[in-house]
Amino acid sequence: MAASELYAKYARVWLPDAGEVWKSAELTKDYSPGDLKLTLQLEDGTEVEHQIDPRTNNLPPLRNPNILVGENDLTALSYLHEPAVLHNLKVRFIDSKSIYTYCGIVLVAINPYESLPIYEADIINAYSGQNMGDMDPHIFAVAEEAYKQMARDERNQSLIVSGESGAGKTVSAKYAMRYFATVSCSSSEASVEERVLASNPIMEALGNAKTTRNDNSSRFGKYIEIGFNKKHCIIGANMRTYLLEKSRVVFQADDERNYHIFYQLCASSHLPEFKAFKLGCADDFHFTNQGKSPVIDGVDDAKEMCNTRRAFSMLGISESDQMAIYQILAAILHLSNVEVKGQSADRSSILPDSVHLMVFCELMGVPCEDMAHWLCHRKLQTTTETYVKSVSKMNAVNGRDALAKHVYARLFSWIVCGINNALKSAAKQHSFIGVLDIYGFETFDVNSFEQFCINYANEKLQQQFNLHVFKLEQEEYMKEEIPWTLIDFDDNQACIDLIEAKLGVLDLLDEECKMPKGSDDTWAQKLYNTLLKQNAHFDKPRMSNRAFIIHHFADKVEYQCDGFLEKNKDTVNEEQINVLKKSKVDWLLKLFEDDEKATSSRNKRKPTATGRAGQTQRDNKKTVGLQFRQSLHLLMETLNATTPHYVRCIKPNDDKSPFIMDPVRAVQQLRACGILETIRISAAGFPSRWTYQEFFNRYRVLMKQKDVFRDRKQTCKNLLEKLVKDQDKYQFGKNKIFFRAGQVAYLEKLRSDKLRLACVRIQKTIRCWLARKKYLRMRDSAVTIQRHVRGHRARCYVKFLRRTRAAVLIQRNVRMWVTRTRYQQQRSAAITVQCFLRAYMARKQYYKLLYEQKAIVIQKWVQGWRARRRYKRTMAAIVLLQSCVRRMKAKKELKKLKVEARSVERIKKLNIGMENKIMQLQHKINDQHKDNRALCERLTVMEKTQTTEREKRNREIETLRRSEQEARAKAVALPSLLEQLSFLQHELENTRREKGDLEEQGKVYKEQTQQVVEDLNMKNSLLNSEKDELNKRILEQADQLTDIKTNVENAKQLERDLTEERSRYQSLLSEHLHLEERHRDVKEEMNLSISTIKSGDERTDPNYSSNSSEFSQSLGSTEGDDSSIQTKNLTQAPVDLQVLLKLQRRVKELEQDRQSLSQQLDNREEAQQEKAKEVEEQQTVGRAELDLETLKRQQLESDNKNLKQDLNELRQSLTNEDSELAPPIPGSLPYNILLEQLCSSNEELEMRKEEVMLLRSHMVRQEALKHKDSLLGEGVSLDLSDIPTFQDLDRSTDIHTLNEDGELWLAYEGLKETNRILECQLQEQKRAHHEDNRKLLEEVNKFKGEKEQQQKLLAQSLLLPDDARIEASLKHEITRLTSENLDLTEQQEQQGETMRKLKKQLKLYIKKVGDLEASVQQKNKAPVTTDPVRAVNITRKEKEYRGMLEYREGDETRLVKKLVVDLKPRGVAVSFIPGLPAYIIFMCVRYADNVNDDQRVSTLLNSTISSIKGVIKRRGKDFEVVSFWLANTCRLMQCLKQYSGDEAFATHNTAKQNEHCLANFELSEYQQVFGDLAIQIYRQLIKCMEDILQPLIVASMLEHETMQGVLGSKPTGLRKRSSSFSEQDVTVEVLLQRLSVFHTTMSQHGMDLDLIKQLVKQQFYIICAVTLNHLLLRKDMCSWSKGLQIRYNVWQLEEWLAERELADCGATETLEPLVQAAQLLQIKKKTEADAQVIGTMCSALTTTQIVKVLTLYTPVIEFEERVPTTFITTIQNLLKDRVESTTLMMDTKKIFSITLPFTPSSVALESIQIPASLNLGFLARI
Repeated sequence: MAASELYAKYARVWLPDAGEVWKSAELTKDYSPGDLKLTLQLEDGTEVEHQIDPRTNNLPPLRNPNILVGENDLTALSYLHEPAVLHNLKVRFIDSKSIYTYCGIVLVAINPYESLPIYEADIINAYSGQNMGDMDPHIFAVAEEAYKQMARDERNQSLIVSGESGAGKTVSAKYAMRYFATVSCSSSEASVEERVLASNPIMEALGNAKTTRNDNSSRFGKYIEIGFNKKHCIIGANMRTYLLEKSRVVFQADDERNYHIFYQLCASSHLPEFKAFKLGCADDFHFTNQGKSPVIDGVDDAKEMCNTRRAFSMLGISESDQMAIYQILAAILHLSNVEVKGQSADRSSILPDSVHLMVFCELMGVPCEDMAHWLCHRKLQTTTETYVKSVSKMNAVNGRDALAKHVYARLFSWIVCGINNALKSAAKQHSFIGVLDIYGFETFDVNSFEQFCINYANEKLQQQFNLHVFKLEQEEYMKEEIPWTLIDFDDNQACIDLIEAKLGVLDLLDEECKMPKGSDDTWAQKLYNTLLKQNAHFDKPRMSNRAFIIHHFADKVEYQCDGFLEKNKDTVNEEQINVLKKSKVDWLLKLFEDDEKATSSRNKRKPTATGRAGQTQRDNKKTVGLQFRQSLHLLMETLNATTPHYVRCIKPNDDKSPFIMDPVRAVQQLRACGILETIRISAAGFPSRWTYQEFFNRYRVLMKQKDVFRDRKQTCKNLLEKLVKDQDKYQFGKNKIFFRAGQVAYLEKLRSDKLRLACVRIQKTIRCWLARKKYLRMRDSAVTIQRHVRGHRARCYVKFLRRTRAAVLIQRNVRMWVTRTRYQQQRSAAITVQCFLRAYMARKQYYKLLYEQKAIVIQKWVQGWRARRRYKRTMAAIVLLQSCVRRMKAKKELKKLKVEARSVERIKKLNIGMENKIMQLQHKINDQHKDNRALCERLTVMEKTQTTEREKRNREIETLRRSEQEARAKAVALPSLLEQLSFLQHELENTRREKGDLEEQGKVYKEQTQQVVEDLNMKNSLLNSEKDELNKRILEQADQLTDIKTNVENAKQLERDLTEERSRYQSLLSEHLHLEERHRDVKEEMNLSISTIKSGDERTDPNYSSNSSEFSQSLGSTEGDDSSIQTKNLTQAPVDLQVLLKLQRRVKELEQDRQSLSQQLDNREEAQQEKAKEVEEQQTVGRAELDLETLKRQQLESDNKNLKQDLNELRQSLTNEDSELAPPIPGSLPYNILLEQLCSSNEELEMRKEEVMLLRSHMVRQEALKHKDSLLGEGVSLDLSDIPTFQDLDRSTDIHTLNEDGELWLAYEGLKETNRILECQLQEQKRAHHEDNRKLLEEVNKFKGEKEQQQKLLAQSLLLPDDARIEASLKHEITRLTSENLDLTEQQEQQGETMRKLKKQLKLYIKKVGDLEASVQQKNKAPVTTDPVRAVNITRKEKEYRGMLEYREGDETRLVKKLVVDLKPRGVAVSFIPGLPAYIIFMCVRYADNVNDDQRVSTLLNSTISSIKGVIKRRGKDFEVVSFWLANTCRLMQCLKQYSGDEAFATHNTAKQNEHCLANFELSEYQQVFGDLAIQIYRQLIKCMEDILQPLIVASMLEHETMQGVLGSKPTGLRKRSSSFSEQDVTVEVLLQRLSVFHTTMSQHGMDLDLIKQLVKQQFYIICAVTLNHLLLRKDMCSWSKGLQIRYNVWQLEEWLAERELADCGATETLEPLVQAAQLLQIKKKTEADAQVIGTMCSALTTTQIVKVLTLYTPVIEFEERVPTTFITTIQNLLKDRVESTTLMMDTKKIFSITLPFTPSSVALESIQIPASLNLGFLARI
């Protein structure tokens, strides 16, 4: 692929930068070969030009596509170079808050300087058992890989943790050791893991200190070997230390501290045990105050001292040894304050009264004078004599400091040896995992001997790392059969030779140390002369003759020669050591035992000449450099013999700021730790590697359908040959395709282009559709406008035509009007003359009629007034009478109400509808107010009307007067006018009288209205007072309701407490049973060890024997077999006996807790059962007896019918003369036989009649009693005492006249009672009808409520955005469907219960019919005789079994072996009835109970329990076995309850089953024991299911993809996922098949449905927890397409539940966190509204989980976008007020508490038959 293709326009590259190391830029112009510069644009928009060197033609490195940024593995990057590595680490660290990243086989760990919640126990459990590439990078993943390879390959492992100070090496090593201690099972030494972890605080206190770069910097290197046995359990550990920084004891730079232990000791100086040390503040001592920083922020030294002391105690270091250690450390502090005074240039002295010297000598137990003398003097030996010479002040101070360093180093070495002894195990070590925590490459302004040794060690480690990486690359190429070409890598062997070879730096240093007058200057000159021109890695500084430069693999370092010889020789005044060896403190002598041994060995080999003795000692003493070189060689041999795993720790910045990366410092460390070298080696070959299936799934979009073959390998080859022309850019291996650097980016570019073209095509089509739709809409609009315009023009034309026509019509009408007006004037004049004449005649007639009418009106008003007055009198009398009567009734009612008001029932009745009454009264008052206002308005209107009439009449009078005057003026005397005037005057007078009457009536009406208003006001006040009283009563009742609600809440709280106590009891029971198994295993191991020791060494330990017997007795009935075992105890190690005693005490405590909890549980359950029993007793009185009598009556009636039928047939045969067989002759033998039969039949018939009548009468009584006690029979009073029984009937003459046996009288009485019962039943049906109507009304109201709710939801949803509206509508629809489902499920359950009851009745009736048919057949089968006689029916009773199995005493073991131990569940489950073993065992228990043999009962049940436990222990991983015995254990427990005889259980039984109840023994304790056993088996079954489902869950729910190609996975780098894209993919169908197998197996075993539902709920919780935990730990799974896949898988699980009618078991609710996580992956994540929706939607997820999912969200294709950091911050602020757990993971070990409800069996014990295949012939049915 040409450079012009890659360096095209818009391509992004990396440019060098001084501040940021690398800066991103984008090409603004295509690059052509030969160009000398590139035109670029930076991210901030700046235009720059990059010059290209024409000689090298090196182009800037290309930037990876955005989709590859942030990968878990750096080798997954297409372009492997320094800027790509730096940018990927920066994105992961700063944006994703991920501190771990893979780089091939190396784990890069960046120190976050902040505590992260990623190291809890649930995270360890999540990584345990997982492959390294399956989870996100983590230190636990590396530790798991090492642990797994050790177990699989049987090869020792090493975990190499390196990095500079402050990078987090110690913390990483500590977490790795914690992981090993957690995942490895415990061995015989139960606390070895805790002791291994306890060594960390001790080593940190003694070997760690605060530096300028790190608050807890390890100042020594250590290699810890953690030993494992064959079972891969930790059995011990061993620690090796390297190069302790002793100079820190006496000197610290500014802002640094000495070792932590000194400050911890000073902080605890106030304690009583430390008073003798005479310590004070750390600032008081010279060795602890030089750094001027005695306190570390956030660290409490006193508290850390407590942790250190606790760790010492845990490791078995005695209190006296600890005090001796602290005593020596305190002495070192006092030694630092010993002041030396100079007397001259070469003389010095110490004051004899020096307080600190005296304290030092007192603590060390040495003479003060001797120590003071030798601190200021030294001994010189010559060939002839010895001299004591005084030393200068500087030399004396140096000698004092050397003594302090030597003592501290000895103390440190002793403590390391003590820790190794404490961690040493007597058992044989099978393998080990070594954890190397060693200093990284260091370079400072001034580098000395310590930095030289550290960098030397890093050179060796880097060489080993390079060789290992090179070897892995070679193995990978050879395994894939790819041609291997040698890859050049930087071999630092030359630098190592410079340091350690002959005449190397160390060799010359040791040689110079042997010289009498050797110095740092002479050594430097030897280095220059020997190495300067010999080795290219050695160099000399220009400006110094006391320094040298070594070119290391990481960088060149300049070392100052000052102090090299002194530090290498590590000399100390031997006379000072001799003084300490004479100490009175015995413990101090332990520190110098090695010196004594070395001195004695040298004395044995010393020559005769004394003059060479000092020289020989100097020659034999090893220098520090030599010791370090030898230990380093030993370390490298150990590492080379193991499989290494690398962890490179990076320090992001020097300011210790959380999640801030300094690019310059990061690049320095990446170069120093070998990460870039790994990248370079990978990039030199084929760094990108894909399996054929992965390549096909990812780049399927680049193929056509015709190019896809069944052979994926050939398909991939064809595609690559077509896309990449240069075949050197890739190679085809056996299973993988290998690509050169940059090829994956090129393929990703092609894939993105193809997808972009597809998107463009989709967009083109959609835009075309939108444009066409817009065009059609515009065309329709234009047509509409044209239509309207044309219509407007047409309407205008029509309007013109109408106007023309209207004008013509107007003209015609005007002419017509003129003519008609003229005609009407003439006609009007004629009519006027006629009018006056006719008016005169009419007025005359009118006056006459008006006069008569007025007379009638006057009579009417008078008669009405009289009638009203009479009516008012009568009404007043009636009202008075009613008031009196009502007052009397009211007083009686008041007394009655006062009596009733005291009872709560009355209050409740009064309050029922009280609010409605108040509202009605209020409405009535309002209506009366309205009527009052209407009357007032009516009165006002009438007054206005009268006033208007009066004014009108006045105006009429005035008019008449004017007309009269006019008449007089005209002198027209017309009599008619006079009469009219007189009439009007008379009418006016009448009007005045009427007006007066109306005014009087108005006054009376006003008074009446005012009276009514006053009455209404009075009633209103009364009603208000009543309302207040009612309100008070309502408040009182509200208080009572509050109390009732409080009681209900208390009851619910008690139920929750009961559930919690049940789960706690079950967990304690599980722990108790686990301890029992542990105890049994310990006893077996002890017995095994006893058998291996010779009999001569045997002796008995009485304490252990007594403890063992107590433990066996504590097991009780559950350990019947173990109580009889007697074993001899040998001399055991004290650790084993201590562990055993602890186990025994713990078992006793757990047994006591279990008994107390079980007693509390039993008390609560008994209280509930007693309540239920009382209710059931009231409802079931006489029911069982009535059913029995009914069955007897039906049987007798059927027998009577059969007898009648036989009798009729006999009579017909005797009287039928036409038959073929003639009747027998009278007196013959057949005749006599038939006659006898007839007589016996008649007698039997009569007897049966009497029995039938008796039963009928008895049934009538029982039915009457039943209805009398029921609610329906409250109104029916039956006097049953008057009904005599058949035996008590007085056979009088009257009765004999009716019937000789009184049958008719009894029938008559029975009919009367029957009629009464029928009446009650009719009333019951009537009530039921009303109840149905009420239910229908409730349903109607419910539907109305639902309708209103839907309207509200619709209104609310309209306010939401589109996405949220869809989600809300879906959620509402799901809720509605769920509620409907629940209702339908409840109805289905009710119908199923009814069907089961009907089936039981049907089976009973079928059995009765079968018995009748059998009896009929037996009657029809008569013996064949030679005589021609009709067959005679002889009935025989069938053999009735009692539901017992007889067995001989001593057959219990045989029975249990056949029925429990040797039984195969599969054959029993398929062939026989469910629970057959439980029924057989219980039938044997019934036999032992029947013979009243308590020994048999206890032996049989104890043997059964022990055998079931043994089967579960041996075959606990077989799901079928565990399920089978869980079902049978529960069935046996249910049988013990069902046939116990308790009334609470007996009510569920039939009469026959109640006859089979236990008679002699009460086995309630065994019910509890079997319940506990069932809980144990239940937990084992869950564990078994979890083990089976665990490998399937992640592969089916997360990794499998049903939609491959476009949404394929991204490149994964070197760490491939183990289970993805395998040949046989694990799909969700496989998981469902496994669940179906579980369900089918449990159903076949007859397990109770409630128990199955609880198990299914637990299964689905495990699926949800495991899936969600892996989702939270896998960045590659957090994408939009994966959310879609998860939701589809969850839907399939819900469908599986619905198909098996398990939707109500609560399993769907357990999947809610997983569903919400999938929705979170798919929902929009940009705005604040989206954040609000997420906060509302994700109610089942914690805030930590939500933030984690959003942080891990990774786009799979370029069209997706990452979640912005601001959005995540918005989510955190929005959810910060949530009260919830802060844990990230779901608890996969959580087990819901189990309830074992009572489910009686319908199987009749007498009908059970023992199959012959069980080989139980020694059992006999009774």
